[in-house]
Amino acid sequence: MSQNQENNPLHNVTLADILNKLVEHYGWELLGQHVNIRCFTHDPSIKSSLKFLRKTPWAREKAEALYIKTQNNLYQK
Repeated sequence: MSQNQENNPLHNVTLADILNKLVEHYGWELLGQHVNIRCFTHDPSIKSSLKFLRKTPWAREKAEALYIKTQNNLYQK
């Protein structure tokens, strides 16, 4: 099982870590343009966004995909 996790870029990364890093990197406005969901575009906060992402699998998948893409781009530079 640990072999599967070696290739998982989200292993040991919490949703809060993902969201904080995305907000730090993009800011709320640009994050809302990349992942167009209301919790990022209308009165955004970490707390409300985490609550929404935890309850909404499709939105969480979009945020995680952007995080992976961002991390890959940062490591390739």
